[in-house]
Order: sequence, then structure tokens, then C-alpha cells
Amino acid sequence: MITNKSEIHMEQLDVGHELPAGQDGTGEGQDAEQGITAGEAPAAGGDLERANAECNALQNRLARLQAEFENSRKRAVREQQEFKDFALAEALKSMLPIMDSLDRALQAPAQTLEDFRSGIELIRKQFEDALAKLGLTQVPTRGETFDPRVHEAIEIVETASAHDNQVLEELQRGYKLRDRLLRPAMVRIARKREHGSEPEARSED
Repeated sequence: MITNKSEIHMEQLDVGHELPAGQDGTGEGQDAEQGITAGEAPAAGGDLERANAECNALQNRLARLQAEFENSRKRAVREQQEFKDFALAEALKSMLPIMDSLDRALQAPAQTLEDFRSGIELIRKQFEDALAKLGLTQVPTRGETFDPRVHEAIEIVETASAHDNQVLEELQRGYKLRDRLLRPAMVRIARKREHGSEPEARSED
């Protein structure tokens, strides 16, 4: 009985300590794991190099785009200034004949007041025509209905000879550059006077 128990115990010990080949911590299993890790290292290094190359390429492209944008902005500013200078030169050129007329009027010998006035009127008409070619127009006033967009009422006059809000008199001319108002016209406007009421005038600041 004793001998049999010992044999059974030894067989159990042998079976319990048997390990598959390569899994004892010092065999071929460890070498295989090291081989896999060593094989992955070069692949990771290649991915890093490609990422760095792509990053450098993007940075270079961004730098080129920024340089192109800056050049385009400078070119646009330069062209805009050249256009302004050209427009100003054309405007000034149209004024030169008026300066010539004024110079001739000052160099002319003494003349009568009527001749002097006639000469001034001609120069003014010349100046008005030059401004009209540049797109300047006068705001219509006398007889027109008051328009707060282009008129500025300086005085309201009660009268029976005009309609309400009709412009009676122009105190200072207003001008528009095409559709843009440069300055409003200062005017007196009418307020219809009722029958039997006393005439009065009221100023507005």
C-alpha cells in the first residue's frame, strides 16, 4: 500500500510540472516575442519620417500662400492709389481752363462794372459745366416740395400763396455727386395760412 501511494504521488508531480515547449520563460517563446518587437520598430520609424515630411511640405505651402496673399494685397492697394491719382488728375485737368479764364480776367485792363459782371458769369458757367462733367448736380429747390433727404429747412413762412411744405426760397445751394448727397440745400418752406389768421414767420435752428 505504501509503495503504490508513492508511485501515484510521483506521477502527479511529473504531470503537474510538465510545460509545453517554448513556454518555460527561457525558451523559444521569448525569442519569438523579441523578434516581433524588433520587426515593428523600423515600421514605426518610417511612419514618423513620413509624418515629418508631410508637416514640412504643409509648412512650405502655407508660407508660399501667405507670401502670395501679401503680394496680392500690396498690388491691390497700389492699383487703388493709382486709380485715385488718375481720377484726381482728370478732375484737376478740367479745372485748368477756369484758372486760365480767371488769370485773363485779372490781367485785363479796367472795365465797367457790367463788363466785369458779365465776365464773372461766364467763368462761373464754365466752372459749372466742368463740375457737371464730373457728375456734380444741383439739388432742385424753388417750387419743389420739401424733401428732408436733400433739403434743410432754415425757416417756415406762413403764406396763402403756396402749398404746405413748398420751398419758397433757396438760401444755400445743395449738391449731389451722382446719387450721393454732398450737402443739403438750405431753404425756406411754406406753411399754408388759414383764412383770418395773422401772418407770422418762425425760424428753426
